[in-house]
Amino acid sequence: MLAQAWVLLHDPLTVMETLHNLALPFAKRLGRGKVRELFQLNGDLLLIASDRVSAYDVVMNEPIPGKGRVLTETSAFWFQKLAAVCPNHLLSTDVDAWQDVPSSYKEQLRGRTMRCKMAQPLPVEWVVRGFLTGSGYKDYQKSGVVSGVSLPVGLLHASELSPPILTPSTKAESGHDEPISFQRCIELVGKDIAEQARAAAIALYTKGREFARERGIVIADTKFEFGLLDGKLLLIDECLTPDSSRFWPASEVQPGANPTSYDKQYLRDWLTSTGWNKTPPPPRLLPAVIAQTAATYRDIQSRLCQ
Repeated sequence: MLAQAWVLLHDPLTVMETLHNLALPFAKRLGRGKVRELFQLNGDLLLIASDRVSAYDVVMNEPIPGKGRVLTETSAFWFQKLAAVCPNHLLSTDVDAWQDVPSSYKEQLRGRTMRCKMAQPLPVEWVVRGFLTGSGYKDYQKSGVVSGVSLPVGLLHASELSPPILTPSTKAESGHDEPISFQRCIELVGKDIAEQARAAAIALYTKGREFARERGIVIADTKFEFGLLDGKLLLIDECLTPDSSRFWPASEVQPGANPTSYDKQYLRDWLTSTGWNKTPPPPRLLPAVIAQTAATYRDIQSRLCQ
């Protein structure tokens, strides 16, 4: 019997099986993140995206139908498209070709699993901001400075930052990530690697933003993660997904505006409206909220990954 947790959720358009928890007895478990399950198989990393969703660093009790597949397919799309900008850890997403995965497990892994090189992750999240929003905007309102970067006076919400800026943060094992300066990045990973990662993050964001703009989408900000393999820098984890990025319709973006979000901002806004204090336990997600969140994930994937 497969060790798994499947849930049937009812969407106005479809009924989908969702993956909330997972065990693979034929592979070595490496860890369990807010969204992903990590296993090692014959020297490779299996990065499996569940349908769990987190907000404000708290994992919701209800999964989002299809979310894991959206994250996996979106990341794989960008890994391929941006490989010339920075090498990445992706080896394959073709579960059916992996002879070391038992056939009885392939259905649940198909579409939501990336087989990757085993890199040593850097202890930093490399956040790139091309527009002023979120916590960066709040910091700017207080001091005019975001993660040690001084910005011009008079910027408004959704003002474009040209050039984009790097605003790195810690990778907390639990609780909230904390903004850090680039100098702190140097202390954590060394000057050479920090400068390589900064240049790669800004180049990846810039190339991705250009592609998205051609499809009427603005990538307001995003985070990247990098690892080292044989001393070389690799892009790892995920890339330009609705979990790691803010996507806006280009037609709505101007200084002072509050553009529609094609990411999990809808979920964050709904949670805030409930009066939740952003600490566990989270409120129960209503069926309509689950359905709208799922639809938003599918929508941005269809707009970008073509």
